[in-house]
Amino acid sequence: MKNIYFPALVAVLAITACVPQRVMEETKAKLTTCETESATAKKAAQDAEAQAAELKEKMVKAEKELAGLQRDTSILATNLHMLQNKYDKLNLINDQLLDKYNKMLAGSEKDNAKLSGQLQLTQEQLLKKEDELRALESRLNKQQQDLDALSAQLKLREARVNELEDVLKKKDQATADLKKKLQDALFNFENKGLTITQKNGKVYVSMDESLLFASGKTAVEPKGVEALKNVAKVLEQNADINILVEGHTDDVPMKGAGEIKDNWDLSVMRATSVTKILLQGANINPTRITSAGRGEFFPIDAAKTPEARKKNRRTEIILTPKLDELLKVLGNN
Repeated sequence: MKNIYFPALVAVLAITACVPQRVMEETKAKLTTCETESATAKKAAQDAEAQAAELKEKMVKAEKELAGLQRDTSILATNLHMLQNKYDKLNLINDQLLDKYNKMLAGSEKDNAKLSGQLQLTQEQLLKKEDELRALESRLNKQQQDLDALSAQLKLREARVNELEDVLKKKDQATADLKKKLQDALFNFENKGLTITQKNGKVYVSMDESLLFASGKTAVEPKGVEALKNVAKVLEQNADINILVEGHTDDVPMKGAGEIKDNWDLSVMRATSVTKILLQGANINPTRITSAGRGEFFPIDAAKTPEARKKNRRTEIILTPKLDELLKVLGNN
């Protein structure tokens, strides 16, 4: 048995000894940066959704206030019309009394005094109605100003909500379009060790170990290279997509030596190998891509079975549309 495994162990040590410690440190640093950017993007999307919900709630409240103001304005307008009619009638009565008063000046002193009293009372009532009309007009003007201000505020909030919703729809559509392009490019590989899913505003291209690597190795197999080249063509045509390459292992501890000491090392090195192939021969800005190793700590299936461990040995390419436009809208609001 020792004679069988010893050459394989020597081969592993020969391959892994070429990976310097600096690669490990850079990879871990990029992982930290990736997680920070992912958290920022997630928080930005959550803030956008929360702000859109808050603006919608304020819009509903404003619409209720607007309806109330319109109802009050209608009532005040009706009252104003009634007061105007009464004012007109009193004016008519006043004119009639004045005419009658002029005609009866030659009459008895007693009748003249009575008529004078009625005339004075009518004039006082007219003055009172005029004051009421002015007060009502002032209230109507104030109500109209409040109504105009509320309408303007409502339109502004509606515009902000529409802008946020439009940005979110564009982001979701961009993610869906990217998934469709990848499915078309990787048609021959789907369900053959490769799956493409969309969730949480991201596209996940998950590749089994069987498609990419031999057991315990970090060099990508030829069929895996072909699949990655197809992925690179799609990413090359979509420059507004951030790329995260994550390596995952099962929970069986590594028993190697040299550079690959544990599952952390294996997952990081595999992610780095995939990243290098994506960049080879493709016009992809390296600043868009981050390599990271997750070890065995993010399993798809937590069961301790061969089938579960096979699922967990994978490499995921996680694609996220850039959120610059969304962050700009949030900043403006």
